[in-house]
Amino acid sequence: MSGAARPLPEAFKEKLLKISSAQIDRLLRPARVQHPKKGLSATRPGTLLRHAVPTRSGPPNTTRPGSVEADTVAHCDDSTEGDYVNSLTFTELFSGWTENRAIWNKSADAVLAQLRELEQVVPYTMKDFHTDNGGEFLNWALHRHLTGRALKLPWTRSRAYRKNDNAHCEQKNWTHVRQLFGHDRFGHPQLVALMNDLYACQWSQFTNHFKPTFKLLRREKKDGKTKRVYEKVPQTPYQRLLASSDIPEATKVKLRAQHAQLDPFALKKTIEFKLKKFFTALGNLDREATKP
Repeated sequence: MSGAARPLPEAFKEKLLKISSAQIDRLLRPARVQHPKKGLSATRPGTLLRHAVPTRSGPPNTTRPGSVEADTVAHCDDSTEGDYVNSLTFTELFSGWTENRAIWNKSADAVLAQLRELEQVVPYTMKDFHTDNGGEFLNWALHRHLTGRALKLPWTRSRAYRKNDNAHCEQKNWTHVRQLFGHDRFGHPQLVALMNDLYACQWSQFTNHFKPTFKLLRREKKDGKTKRVYEKVPQTPYQRLLASSDIPEATKVKLRAQHAQLDPFALKKTIEFKLKKFFTALGNLDREATKP
């Protein structure tokens, strides 16, 4: 038959059986760069609270610390079926200070627990909160936490199908999650602790203290065109918080003390070590799961 598959030469077959997974990754790297994966959207509408959480009117306030955007990233590869790890991204808009945490699935209790923890460790006071329309955010547990406090915290949501309403956080989903962990499927709850060990320690310190970014200052319209004007000198989230008069001096003292103890080269080395440990564990768990 003309369409029948031709058998592989024995020499070629022998090489395929001997090749390691690491060598396959190296050989496929150029093709993966040329044809990158795209993450799937796993947002499921939370309709019960849409009447209680208004959409944000106008652009967010980026002139003072405290405005926070939150979103989730699904580590599901090419399918959203079944159970898998999700990453939470919390981004403060004035400084760009970003914290990430991993959770199993997207339960409301898990999201609330991580938000409670983050409010205790971030070097600013959250003054308003913005999310998308996913059910992991639009739920009564989070509603009670945000609105049941002595000083009610303003909470807004994005318009449906308008990802740009959460643009700052969406950007961090790429730079802080996808560029770190990629698009593989993390289908084992044991991976959550390994991810959070990296997220909460070295990754947070490295990105917030040593990764400068340009901040958009304003948009200028001329002759029907929009020109974006950015800072001339990029700054880290740490530098922006130190320069803000809204951050208490006691907090700045703690930040300076923490910064003085950090070594970016040592942090990068530890990040690479923990990533290797993580993907080794992922491979072992995947192989165990496929055993007959």
